[in-house]
Amino acid sequence: MGLYRRYLAPHVVDAVCSPPALGAWRSRVVADLVGTVVEIGFGGGRNLPFYPSSVTGITAIEPSSIMRRKAQRRIATRAIPVRFEGLDGQDLALPSNDFDAAVITFSLCTIPDPLRALRELRRVVRPGGELRILEHGLSPDASVARWQHRLDGVEQRVADGCHLTRDPSALVSSSGWEITDIYQRYAPGPKPWCYFTSLRAQ
Repeated sequence: MGLYRRYLAPHVVDAVCSPPALGAWRSRVVADLVGTVVEIGFGGGRNLPFYPSSVTGITAIEPSSIMRRKAQRRIATRAIPVRFEGLDGQDLALPSNDFDAAVITFSLCTIPDPLRALRELRRVVRPGGELRILEHGLSPDASVARWQHRLDGVEQRVADGCHLTRDPSALVSSSGWEITDIYQRYAPGPKPWCYFTSLRAQ
């Protein structure tokens, strides 16, 4: 699994997270952001085309060198400065209260300790700043949730540690953030993978 996880899994994850239908979801999660943003799980920069020009800088946290290389062509198309800073969203070498907002998309499912990562974002975002989340997660429908639990082990092996059974809203609420807006529904596709949560918190 070492070679697969290092060299092939990033391409698989990037492809799965790139359908055009996700554009509306990505646009929603970064809409009307202002100022400086820290984004955990920057990946190949899939959110970058949707960031408004009111964002003055993005600090990107991304552990995969392949993903960082993929992101460069998208970074080159935008005037928003992007700097890569660190590899681990659970331990940010960043000053406290330094950012206006934080963004995570399709990464809480993979981070080994998502609560720790969310608390780190609480630390580095200024008081009154926002957290924006877009994640897939545990379905409220019992029949779908059963399949998610059955498939979770396989998903973790194939998709670089991704979990199907995490509840993003519960994680956010448990980590010191207060949810101010939440939108949940199934996106097109197989239901175990497509129950999406888009939320804002402060």
